[in-house]
Amino acid sequence: MSDFESPADELEREEEAAASADETENECAPEQGEELAEEAEEQLDLPEGANLLQMLIEAQKEAQANEDGWQRARAEFSNYKKRIERERTELFQRAALDTLQALLPIIDDFDRAFESVPGPLEEDPWIGGVAMIQRKFAGVLEQYEVEAIDPTGAAFDPNLHQAIGAEESDEVESGHVIATLQKGYRAGDTVLRLALVKVAS
Repeated sequence: MSDFESPADELEREEEAAASADETENECAPEQGEELAEEAEEQLDLPEGANLLQMLIEAQKEAQANEDGWQRARAEFSNYKKRIERERTELFQRAALDTLQALLPIIDDFDRAFESVPGPLEEDPWIGGVAMIQRKFAGVLEQYEVEAIDPTGAAFDPNLHQAIGAEESDEVESGHVIATLQKGYRAGDTVLRLALVKVAS
């Protein structure tokens, strides 16, 4: 047989080679598609038969629940801060009032001292200096809105007054204060000290 190959034979051989290559490519294509699908599934880590729409809805619900929890925690923390601030303010005020309460006997001493100053000494500069100290005490009381309770002539109130005696009176009706023996003090609704009084019987 001759080794000579005609143009027709060469063309036929090239067509056979091309057909064989197409078959090989077609056989590999499904396998490559399956590999790509498996690779995508592994990257998404989706369970078998997963519904993407359902997963999206559940993710949105979870995000909303997390946001609600964050807002609730934020509100609770804000309320906690307000409560701590209120308690701190009340503690400071209570401590200040306790200190003022301890000073009340000194203020009483000043009042009694000035009630009994001899006439010739009323204009003495030294008395004037002591009076200035008394006014400073009064200024401190005023700063903390502390007011004196001097109920002479008013109806007896056990929440503000402490009766240490009772006697008949033609000038004050029964159950009213005849005289205030020691002034009381209060700051707003807080009574620092009850007023000591005599009551008409």
